[in-house]
Amino acid sequence: MNEQRLLRRRRGSEKIGLCAGILAATILMIALPAFAGLGQDVSSVQADQLHMQGSLRTTQSQAYTVHEIRSATGVVVREYVSASGKVFAVAWQGPWLPDMRQVLATYFEQYQQAAQTQLNSHAGRRPLLIQQPGLVVQSGGHMRSFAGRAYVPAMMPQAVSAEEIR
Repeated sequence: MNEQRLLRRRRGSEKIGLCAGILAATILMIALPAFAGLGQDVSSVQADQLHMQGSLRTTQSQAYTVHEIRSATGVVVREYVSASGKVFAVAWQGPWLPDMRQVLATYFEQYQQAAQTQLNSHAGRRPLLIQQPGLVVQSGGHMRSFAGRAYVPAMMPQAVSAEEIR
């Protein structure tokens, strides 16, 4: 009788430990940001598509591939991928801004600091223009109509001009 109780307790403890382990792993995975986007590998496009819960359309040109993600909310994000497999530019348009942390990935902090500096130095509403050696961001619009683009000049393929990023 005592053996059966000990066996049940042990099984219960194992179940609790297993559940606690699964819960801890889930919390850790949720807490870690799933960065994808500018400067990342082409594999990040799928992460962006899942994050936006959108449909994906791919268009090939000679110098790059455009992966266009269209969300159900009307936001469209285009990721420009070089032949080496890196996202060198992104563009967006829609009724809302996309998740800029997701789209700009590791460039988000640089963007955030530059945007804050611009906001502090200019009064009134103006389009955002960040032109730094390592990052260019142009963004503007108004409620229900936003558009912009961001690119890393050093990552742009030689035959590609900034005007192609739209």
